Amino acid sequence: MLTSITDGLLCCLMGKTANAVVPLESIESSDGYSFVEVKPGRVLRVKHMAPARPSGTEEAPQKTGAVRCKRRITVYRNGQMVIENLGDAVRSDILHCQNGTEPNSTVELEVSTDTNAAPLPLANPSAATGKRRRRKPKKTVNIDCTKFITSCKGTHSDVVLFFIHGVGGSLDIWKEQLDFFTKLGYEVVAPDLAGHGSSSAPQIAAAYTFYALAEDMRAVFRRYAKKRNILIGHSYGVSFCTFLAHEYPDLVHKVIMINGGGPTALEPSLCSIFNMPTCVLRCLSPCLAWSFLKAGFARQGAKEKQLLKEGNAFNVSSFVLRAMMSGQYWPEGDEVYHAELTVPVLLVHGMHDKFVPVEEDQRMAEILIIAFLKVIDEGSHMVMMECPETVNTLLHEFLLWEPEAVPAGEVPEVEKK
Repeated sequence: MLTSITDGLLCCLMGKTANAVVPLESIESSDGYSFVEVKPGRVLRVKHMAPARPSGTEEAPQKTGAVRCKRRITVYRNGQMVIENLGDAVRSDILHCQNGTEPNSTVELEVSTDTNAAPLPLANPSAATGKRRRRKPKKTVNIDCTKFITSCKGTHSDVVLFFIHGVGGSLDIWKEQLDFFTKLGYEVVAPDLAGHGSSSAPQIAAAYTFYALAEDMRAVFRRYAKKRNILIGHSYGVSFCTFLAHEYPDLVHKVIMINGGGPTALEPSLCSIFNMPTCVLRCLSPCLAWSFLKAGFARQGAKEKQLLKEGNAFNVSSFVLRAMMSGQYWPEGDEVYHAELTVPVLLVHGMHDKFVPVEEDQRMAEILIIAFLKVIDEGSHMVMMECPETVNTLLHEFLLWEPEAVPAGEVPEVEKK
C-alpha cells in the first residue's frame, strides 16, 4: 500500500515511473521531509533540516585537536586477539563518561562466534607476551595515523548530524533530538530505513539484508555529507554508523552509539521467533508490540505508551520485521573491524535495557581506540525518548568536545580508554 502511494506520488510530481533507469531527484517539502530514491524503485523518506545562514556569519572551526592513533592488532590461529595500544594516553575529563577503568596498553580477547562470550582475563601479562612472540599470528593490523578532532558547533557550516534508527522504529523516534539540535543551528539528516516509517517497503526479503540497508545509508550519507559529519545510531542503526565510519574515515568526525551492543559480527539466530512462518508472525505482531513496550521502556505508564505510538516503534509489517531480523548477517563487523576505527565514539546505555546488556557496551568501549561510555540510570532501550533532556545534553557536550591543546609540533598518541 505504501509503495503504491509513493510510486504514484513520484509519477505525478516527477512525470516518471518508479522503474526509471536512473535515480530520481529527491522530492523536497516545506516541512523538511524529502523522498529520496536511493536506487530505482527504492524510495526513502528523509528528514533534512539545514538552517539558513547569511554569508559571512559562520564561525570557522579551529584545527587544534591533533591526536595520533597508534595500535597493533594481532589475531592468532586459535582465535585469540591481542590489541596493543602504543604511546602515551590522551588525558581528558570529557563529560565524566569514562568507563571507570585505568588506561591499559594491552587488551587480550578471545574471538568467538558466541556473541555472549566474555573477554579472556589476562592473568599474567608478561608470561602471555612471551608466548605470543613464539606463536605465528594469523593476521596483524597496524594503525598509525593522526586525527584532528575539533569542537563541532551549530554555527559551523561544515557539520552535519546523521540520525539512524533501528529495527521497527522510524526517524520519528529522534523527534526530541532533531528539534533540539535544529534550534541550536545544526544541519540534521534522519532517514527512515526501507520498510519503516514512510519509506517504500519492497516485498522481497533481499531488500532488508544488512548489505542492502547499508548501501541505502551510504547513498543518503554521500548525498548530504559535508566536511565533518557526526553519526548517531540507535540499536541496529549503530551497525550502519560503524560501517560508514569504516568506509569514510576522513569524513566521519565523531560517532555516537546508543544501546548498540558489543563489537561482534552480525548473524541471525536460527531459533529466533522472527524465523517463524509469516502467517504465524502476523498473528503475534500485537504481542510483539506489547513486549517491545515492556522491554524497550524502563516504565510502562501512559507516557511510555504514547511515546511508543508517536515514535512508530514496531509499526512495521510482519514481513518486513521477519526479513529485517533474518537479514542481519554481517560477518565482517567483528572485533577486528571495530578495533580498526580511529574516530572518537560516545557510547550511551540505558541501564534498564532488556535487549542489550550493559556488559556489551562495556566490551565495545574496551575495543575502540577513543571511546567514552555513559550509563543513564533512568533509561532503557529507548533512552533518547525516555530521557531526552539528559541525552540531548550528553550528545551536545560530546559534539563540543575536543582534546586538550598541546604545544606546537607535538602530537599526543592516544591510548586505550
